Amino acid sequence: MKKDIENRKDIELLITTFYEKVRSDETIGYIFNDIAKVDWEKHLPIMFDFWENVLFYTGAYNGNPMIVHQHLHRVVPLTKTHFKQWEKLFTGTVDELFDGNNAILANQRALSISTVMQMKIMTEG
Repeated sequence: MKKDIENRKDIELLITTFYEKVRSDETIGYIFNDIAKVDWEKHLPIMFDFWENVLFYTGAYNGNPMIVHQHLHRVVPLTKTHFKQWEKLFTGTVDELFDGNNAILANQRALSISTVMQMKIMTEG
């Protein structure tokens, strides 16, 4: 029986598992591995803070993800297909690991964040 996302440890499991899938994904893995050349030791703790703040309003994250993604979009155009794959991997990972109100909220927020990011990136210029 799966449990809900309850704390940072759960978020760390979610995000680590999600990015393991991203790194090996044929559709979006190259963006992280070859284009952005993500430093995972630095990136993962930032993502832990981000999602902890998204779900539990901890104030642990104070960055601006739009700036990074807008820059990345100028290097390699991010498409609807990229965003849909990110959404599929994220929500699939949440559903695989967790069940409950915070899991539902995580999926809702992920889709919302993805939609806003797409709108802002696609209208940039």
